[in-house]
Amino acid sequence: MKADAVRGHLDGLLLAALEPGPLHGYAVITAVQRRSAGALELRTGTVYPALNRLERTGLLRSRWESAGERRRRCYELTDAGRRALADERTAWQAFTAAIGSVLDPAPRPGHAG
Repeated sequence: MKADAVRGHLDGLLLAALEPGPLHGYAVITAVQRRSAGALELRTGTVYPALNRLERTGLLRSRWESAGERRRRCYELTDAGRRALADERTAWQAFTAAIGSVLDPAPRPGHAG
């Protein structure tokens, strides 16, 4: 899938990946890839700055955890992040409905076309 296809939707993707619970950065990338059946491959150079930005804006919070001798930062949604995710979903549904009505103009039952 084209990298441009993700542009504008990255925040929503990251928030959705964190909805089930806290994850470290690489696990967020893996969750998006798994949930998209491999269609979306996010780069670390894109994801980590976005996670930091979402934390600065109050949509995520993070804490350091130890994994053996390594330390990694785990991110989780805040209440504001959950509200932002709900808003992202609403906007996505409106967007896909509008694009769908142009790309697939087949008349729907009960609608004049």
